[in-house]
Amino acid sequence: MKIVVSGYYGSKNGGDEAMLAAMLEVLREEVSDLNVTVISLNPEYTKRRHNVDAVPRSDIFSIIKKIRAADLLISGGGSLLQNVTSGRSLYYYLAIIFFALLFGRKVMLYAQGIGPIRGTLAHKLMNLILNRVDLITVRDRGSLEELSRLKISRPKIYCTADPVLAIKPVPLNVGEKILARHSITRGGKFIGVAIRRWIDWENFRRELAEALDRLAEIADAKIIFIPMKFPEDIKAAQSTAALMKKNCAVLDEEFSTQEILSLVGCMDILIGVRLHALIFAGVMNVPMLGISYDPKIERFLDSIGEKPLGNMADVTATEIFDAVLNKFSKPKARDDTLLKKLGDLARENARLAVNLAKS
Repeated sequence: MKIVVSGYYGSKNGGDEAMLAAMLEVLREEVSDLNVTVISLNPEYTKRRHNVDAVPRSDIFSIIKKIRAADLLISGGGSLLQNVTSGRSLYYYLAIIFFALLFGRKVMLYAQGIGPIRGTLAHKLMNLILNRVDLITVRDRGSLEELSRLKISRPKIYCTADPVLAIKPVPLNVGEKILARHSITRGGKFIGVAIRRWIDWENFRRELAEALDRLAEIADAKIIFIPMKFPEDIKAAQSTAALMKKNCAVLDEEFSTQEILSLVGCMDILIGVRLHALIFAGVMNVPMLGISYDPKIERFLDSIGEKPLGNMADVTATEIFDAVLNKFSKPKARDDTLLKKLGDLARENARLAVNLAKS
């Protein structure tokens, strides 16, 4: 079975690479003769990391050649079809889908987060192209609502879950070795922090730094910044750490999906701006606090019965400090049956993809 996967892969973003790893893990469980080609920003990196074929995302002729030879184009996962973080990427991903439709290939949107979509042209193209694909799965109810608003209803549409929720928990010894390499030893609470630069960044990092200083002093906590995207998140962490009076650790390496999962599993709590850092915390059964910069954060937290602490524009040091102490006092407040259900739904994406390719 030949599948082409279109997404934001090869960018050294831990969340996107985790989605691809999780997709491949469950697809390979379903199909023994799977042949996958990934459209990538860095094909050699993708080949090496995921043991797949890969083509450059700028090489349209190679992409078309691979699509014409495939049984199925998978678009996803992630928030590909939106034009808030990038105005041009939406049209790129729609063009890849259009090529597959043009050559009569089957097309599946795989556990995507849809929207927000702004502008008349974007609305019309979404409606025109997505109403002609074969199957759509979305990772949250908010994406279903966005599809309805865009009047996309012709394909079969299922609400499943983010691909990463299908990934299996990993042992903690890998994370413990990484922490030891950075001279971080157990003693007191471990607070993991996964952040990124965004609008209102300057105010946010000041409030976060103040909260982390107070937690280090009063809660006897060790603050550990975990990068999801290399090297951007390291720079964001170093910039925040520079404002702190107390010692903290910035893990200044690029990590694999398994390594980040293990590191998150070593934490007593995870404060996350990055969506997949929060999802990793769910997979590893670690209490989490989400701070939003995009609707996808609220959508995920809502799916597991939680709410964001606030957003990057207005969350305060006191709110972060109080919320962490509250989590420490109630470490098992979350209903883990919701996460198990989401894991099953995430695996359903692969079954639907395989059935579509075979049909």
